[in-house]
Amino acid sequence: MLLENKNAIIYGAGGSIGGAIARAFAREGAKVFVTGRSAPSLEKVVNEIVSSGGNAVPATVNAMDQKEVKDHLNKVLQENEHLDISFNAIGIEDKQGTALVDMSLRDFINPVNIAMQTQFITTTAAAKVMTAQRSGVILSLTATPGGVGYAMVGGFGPACAAMESFSRDLAAEVGVYGVRVVNIRSAGSPDSRPFKEAVANDPERAGSFLKKMKDDTMLKDLPMIADIANVAVFLASDMAAKITGVTIDATVGTTTALNYKVTDIAFVQN
Repeated sequence: MLLENKNAIIYGAGGSIGGAIARAFAREGAKVFVTGRSAPSLEKVVNEIVSSGGNAVPATVNAMDQKEVKDHLNKVLQENEHLDISFNAIGIEDKQGTALVDMSLRDFINPVNIAMQTQFITTTAAAKVMTAQRSGVILSLTATPGGVGYAMVGGFGPACAAMESFSRDLAAEVGVYGVRVVNIRSAGSPDSRPFKEAVANDPERAGSFLKKMKDDTMLKDLPMIADIANVAVFLASDMAAKITGVTIDATVGTTTALNYKVTDIAFVQN
């Protein structure tokens, strides 16, 4: 197993992506400390992991609160001696679908503030521990707007770009201590909670938007949650021991080139 004997803290583990990553880490042998603000959601993830033979421990932690994060981390270390992986997957409450010129300052800046506050709190707390033990991996997650101009995403795009820059800077500081910091950039997973809710609320509009997102990619497809979780497992493992200070692009090629103009029909006709 790729993560055997590793201890991993997942912030936002009650969400669809955080939960999937927690389950994937546990499946590969890690002891997973699942945290979030909703105890029922965490218990569900823990029960699924344990019933599959994994090891998971829940804790209600607000990843926006420095003291709560520090207290939880200290408890984990008292009982387990070392921290090997830290992953922050909490939601950043972004509002999309409105042009920047029509958006309020509050709606624009809120996701940027949330993203940077929680990333700073959780990653620096982990970095202090990992630099002392001279090992560890800190992971984060952004999306396509972090790497390409994307209309109507409000503060989400700047938040993603800020997170990616922060990840690089932290990697530059802690690499000398043997600590790796890597960000994952996703194109958006259609089986994640936000997309499922959008489809349930407005099937026609959401379906059209998802088709456009697929058309923008090189493979005409989007990464599912399991795809992102698999990338996270690899990056957290010793197989990625020489990867740090970068954003791993899992956008199916979208941030390299928008591909909506190319179809397999066009190739057949030519």
